[in-house]
Amino acid sequence: METKEGDLRIDKWLWAVRIFKTRSMASNACKKGRVLIDDQQVKPSHTVRVGSIVTVKKRPVFYKYRVLGLLAKRQSAKIAREYLEDITPENEMKKMEVQKQVIQEHRPKGQGRPTKKERRELDKFKRKGL
Repeated sequence: METKEGDLRIDKWLWAVRIFKTRSMASNACKKGRVLIDDQQVKPSHTVRVGSIVTVKKRPVFYKYRVLGLLAKRQSAKIAREYLEDITPENEMKKMEVQKQVIQEHRPKGQGRPTKKERRELDKFKRKGL
């Protein structure tokens, strides 16, 4: 459902276009200063208009979206894509790829906690890289 007015609350729009899973998560992100409209921090009640540039800080990436339409109610993902344009710079997307490639610690189930010696080796590995 598209709104008839020329503006909509930012937290409601972020939730409707599926940038955040819940409206309260969108509202909290606004309160913490992680949502910018045209490079200005905004409160959850701030209105968003068609053509605005919305920046969302989700560590480690700063996502940028252009508002193409105002969607008041949450719709399917296919419909929601029509109301925003992802204009995130390529270098920001590379940060996400680097994050995915970072070596994850994995300890097989049943081996318990690492011994003191193993912990020292892990810490040494993390500091030096190899």
